[in-house]
Amino acid sequence: MSDYQAARRALGARLRELRADCGLNGKAFASRLGWSPSKVSKIETGKQTPTADDLRAWTQTLAVPEMLAELTSRLRTLETHYAAWRRQLAAGVRARQEAWQATETAATDVRNFESAVIPGLLQTPAYARHMFIRTTTLHRTMQDIEAGVNARLQRQQALYTPGRIFHFLIWEAALHMLVCPPDVMAWQLDRLSGVLGMPSVELGIVPLGADLTVVPTHGFWLYDDSLVMVETIGAELRITDSAELALYRTVWDELAQASLFGPQAHRLITRARASLDSM
Repeated sequence: MSDYQAARRALGARLRELRADCGLNGKAFASRLGWSPSKVSKIETGKQTPTADDLRAWTQTLAVPEMLAELTSRLRTLETHYAAWRRQLAAGVRARQEAWQATETAATDVRNFESAVIPGLLQTPAYARHMFIRTTTLHRTMQDIEAGVNARLQRQQALYTPGRIFHFLIWEAALHMLVCPPDVMAWQLDRLSGVLGMPSVELGIVPLGADLTVVPTHGFWLYDDSLVMVETIGAELRITDSAELALYRTVWDELAQASLFGPQAHRLITRARASLDSM
């Protein structure tokens, strides 16, 4: 269970405790609220996240308004761990990139594994542009594409900061994933080849035929062994639980062990680049 899920269950258990202390069963309480019994059940069992309005209605109906501040604080803690993309992108792609930059700037050790796309800090402007178009179209959010591209390029300046090293692992499949036109992908792969010689970047490729001890189900960022960021289709997760951080570090180490670096990584990139020439 993630720390987000555990916190949501804990919030639900607290709400159930308050309801039980007032001598109401779930069905009677739902009736007073004008909700379906299933909504009360889902909130109390941690299967649904209550809104701020839900918490206000909960405390008002139980006549415990003094509990609202505590419950709202718990909800805010949840929201720092889980943020739906539609809400994240409401202010535009540029704002999201600037938020990522703030997180990166605060870290001294940055590790990023991607299973399906090229890492954002290594993307060309054209590749990033196509990624932003796809993302904003999917979530039906503001399409400030060029501002987002410029903000991503600004983030990439961190790669040239003396004394910092960024570690990247890419599953080989991402070298062949056409999320953009073939000519754009060709330029992107050329960019990756150039990155291999940068003193601030360590780039490894996890080959398709690797004998893996872990399953790379999704990409993730690991900052100073104190924060993990995960991008799912629907949301961004921020994980700080020590047990989960250790788990992600183990996965990173196993993937790094299976990865190819230097000339061997360059050969995989070159092979992917050659496959585009034949299209």
